[in-house]
Amino acid sequence: MKKLVLLFLFVSTCFLGYSKEPESKTFLILFDETELQLLQTNLSSISQQLSPFFSTKTYGGNSELALLLEIPSAVFNECLLGEYWISLSDGRRFQLQQLAFRVFDLSENKALYQRFVSKYEASLDQKKKSSKSAKSASTP
Repeated sequence: MKKLVLLFLFVSTCFLGYSKEPESKTFLILFDETELQLLQTNLSSISQQLSPFFSTKTYGGNSELALLLEIPSAVFNECLLGEYWISLSDGRRFQLQQLAFRVFDLSENKALYQRFVSKYEASLDQKKKSSKSAKSASTP
């Protein structure tokens, strides 16, 4: 019996010793195309400077230029990411927050979106229940 208890304690402490994978965070960074042209840079050069450190994807088209960054550590936030220095072709250096139009933390916004959806669904369920009770009360 002692061996069984010791084995259980050993196995449970071994499982607690393994750490979880840190959650990755996704950031969406929007850029104004005219502002980048004034600074004589483009989205691909900014992406190339960040790609050794993070997984990057660029998107351009009819709307704003966008850069998606996948960061493996959940310790980052918008402010810390905005402090990265970007070198321009003429030797000038700017922080990412000075070049970017807007920085969004999609991981944080995803949780916020899920809360809004759950509240909305709860209000729909409440309306359905109240309409069913009103129908049952009106029909004898």
